Amino acid sequence: MALLANDGKDRAEQLLLLTDRLIEYIAEETRRIDAREPPLEGAAADEKNRMANAYRLELARIKQDRTLLEGAPQTVLDQLKKRTTALHEHLAQHEMALGAVKLITEGLVQAMAEEIARQRGGAAGYGAQGTPQAPAGPIPTIIDRSA
Repeated sequence: MALLANDGKDRAEQLLLLTDRLIEYIAEETRRIDAREPPLEGAAADEKNRMANAYRLELARIKQDRTLLEGAPQTVLDQLKKRTTALHEHLAQHEMALGAVKLITEGLVQAMAEEIARQRGGAAGYGAQGTPQAPAGPIPTIIDRSA
């Protein structure tokens, strides 16, 4: 979805508002990650995704055709540059928070896999030919607070 703008000034102002709104969403998501709260969902998540897509598409359009911002006052363009820098800073913080969550999640999955392997490790027996034999059925795995 592209922005519907009358001229370069209107487009720059809309892009400025869109950037501000994206900063709010990214800051809120980062706050939720830090507070160990669930991510945005429902209408808020849908709106954030629509705005991010609109932002991405509009930047691609402007990159292809710089005349889309012709006539925009320099003060608005300067504000847009500052807000874009702020958006990139918030995105970097968000990426760090997501990286930490990913690292912790991967550690938990690894620990669970090691515990499952430990529990299943001694269960294999030897068959008639003297080779290790896999268990005949499913092996229950217990992951509790001691794992």
